Amino acid sequence: MVKKLKAIWELMRLEHGVMIAIAVLIGSLIAARTFPAFDKFILTFFTVLFLEASTFALNDYYDLEIDKKNKRVDRPLVRGDISKNTALYLFFILFPLGIACSYFVNLTCFIIALITALFAILYDVALKKIKLLGNFFIAYTMAIPFVFGAASVLTGTTFVIDLPPAIFIIALIAFLTGAGREIMKDVMDFEGDKEEGVRSFPRYIGIRKSNMISAFFYIIAIALSFLPFFMSCYDVYYQNYYYFSFVMVTDTMLLSTSLQLIFKKQINMRFYRKFTLVAIFFGLIAFLVGVFIR
Repeated sequence: MVKKLKAIWELMRLEHGVMIAIAVLIGSLIAARTFPAFDKFILTFFTVLFLEASTFALNDYYDLEIDKKNKRVDRPLVRGDISKNTALYLFFILFPLGIACSYFVNLTCFIIALITALFAILYDVALKKIKLLGNFFIAYTMAIPFVFGAASVLTGTTFVIDLPPAIFIIALIAFLTGAGREIMKDVMDFEGDKEEGVRSFPRYIGIRKSNMISAFFYIIAIALSFLPFFMSCYDVYYQNYYYFSFVMVTDTMLLSTSLQLIFKKQINMRFYRKFTLVAIFFGLIAFLVGVFIR
């Protein structure tokens, strides 16, 4: 039983769901200047959790053969811990639940969730074969939770995106970091992707240049992370040393990864993918702490 539950957790990448939920909370805290209403918080939390879990399950359903070729034993379907049909059932249960939750937040959140979820299905079914596009969609899914969270505190019955500047700079940093991680994943999965005819950065420009592009995205994200501290338009983060101290941890980790990507011909890509995920977590803590402590 424990093994089965662990496999379902891994299938749905629930640790990612928790991080996405934190991003949503950060967005709502920045926009509302206080903790959001409990009902809105619960609805937004389950929206992102259900949609994230369902689309990851669908992702592994479609990726089973290529994951086998890439020896992705971290995937429960590859190990045979759960069946393909289980992944499909979870998608059909959780996906509509996520959309339904967003409907009861407000119209803006419903539209954001619906568009993002439909593109997530398109990615799982088709865009994955065109990673030149798919990478940037995944990066978008790392950025949009901040916007979604901020939009959740909007009132009214019309679609509107009138959000604080801090939301957009955070979303852009998340987008760039996500793009860097996805290109690293392309390098890690290069052999299996080549056999399946997947169009990725490494296939067209080679592994070394792909690593350089990943590093470029990280370095731009690092540079942008200083703006909230030094520019007054970013409000709660302006000269906020609590934010700055945590974000420096993220920046140091991303910079060290970038230097590895630039100067080493071969690196342990699997390790640095996990390393950058930890860096992103510290970045989330930086933005969360910056809201609460000034």
